[in-house]
Amino acid sequence: MTSVDAEQAVTESTAVPLLEAMELTRHFRVGRGFSRQLLHAVDDVNFTIGRQEIVALAGESGSGKSTIARLLAGVYRPTSGEIRYQGRAMSTYRSRKDQLSYRADVPMVFQDPFSSLNPAFRVSHGVLRSLKLHRPELGRQQRFAEAERVIEAVGLSPAGDIMHRYPYELSGGQRQRIGFAQALAHKPKLILADEPVSMLDVSIRIGLLNLMAELRRSEGVSFLYITHDIASARYVADRLMIMYAGHVVETGPTESVLQNPKHPYTDLLLGAVPDPRAPLTTGIEGDTGEPPKVINPTPGCRFRGRCPLAVDRCHQETPVLRTLGTNHQAACHVAEPDPG
Repeated sequence: MTSVDAEQAVTESTAVPLLEAMELTRHFRVGRGFSRQLLHAVDDVNFTIGRQEIVALAGESGSGKSTIARLLAGVYRPTSGEIRYQGRAMSTYRSRKDQLSYRADVPMVFQDPFSSLNPAFRVSHGVLRSLKLHRPELGRQQRFAEAERVIEAVGLSPAGDIMHRYPYELSGGQRQRIGFAQALAHKPKLILADEPVSMLDVSIRIGLLNLMAELRRSEGVSFLYITHDIASARYVADRLMIMYAGHVVETGPTESVLQNPKHPYTDLLLGAVPDPRAPLTTGIEGDTGEPPKVINPTPGCRFRGRCPLAVDRCHQETPVLRTLGTNHQAACHVAEPDPG
C-alpha cells in the first residue's frame, strides 16, 4: 500500500461513524389471546455516534431510552432496522468471537450501583473477570496490573486497597466508578451509560460527569449518556437527542437544542427544569393532555394530545426529522426553520 493509499484509508475510517442506527425499531407483544397487542417501544430511530463524542439521549420515563441502550448492547434484537458498528452491520455478528469482540468494544454501565455488583465477591472479581473474558492475551500478573490501572483511571486509589474491598464497603459513587472501571477494562470504544448518576446524591453526580469527560480525553472513548436530567446533559454532552414515546423528536448540538428548541416537547422539558446558568424562555405554558399511548399507536404525532400547538395535520401524519438549523433537526409539523 502506498502512502497515498494509506492516507486515504485513514481518512475513510475516520469519516465512518463509530456507530450508526438506521430505522431502528423494537416492538414488544403484550397481553394474551385475543387481547394481545403490540407495544411500540422504539420506532424508526436514526442517529450516529462519532469517535470520542459524548451524545446524550434525554426524555421522560417510558420514552424508550433504555430500550435503545439494550438494542445497542445486543440484549434485544431489533424488530426492524439496522445497527452498524464501524461500518459493519451488527446482524452479521454471528460467531461467539464476533459477539465478544463487539461487547468488549461497547460495554454498558447500569443505573443502579447497588445491584450491579455481586455482593458475594470482592471488587476485583468483576474487573478481573472482564479482563480474562475479553482480553485473554493478558497473563495473570498483567491482568492484576491492568485492573489496578483502570481502577486508578476512574479516580479510586489506592487501587490495591480498593480491589480487596467488598461492594458494601464502598459508597454509591465509588460503586458506580467500579462499574466504569469494569467497562474500561475491555478497552472499549463506546460506553453505554444508562442513567449512571440518577441514583446518586446530587453532591457526587458532578464527579461522575467529570469522570466521563476525563475518560473521553484520556482513553479516547465515546459515550451514549442516557438521562432524564437536562442540566447534566448540558454539562457533559456534545450533542443532545430528545426522545418521546419511542421517537427521537429533536436532535442537534446541545447548546443549539437548549437555547433554541424547535419541538414543543423540548420546550416543555426546559420549562419544567430550568437551567440556572442561563434564562431559557419557553413559549408554552404547561401540559395540556395525557401521556402518549404506545400500544398499537395510530398515525400522527404522538405528542399531539399534550401539545397546545397541534394542528389537523398532527393528528393524521407522523412527522419525521427535518433540518431546521445547522445540524439541528426536529420532527414537528409546525416548527419553523432558522431564518435564512
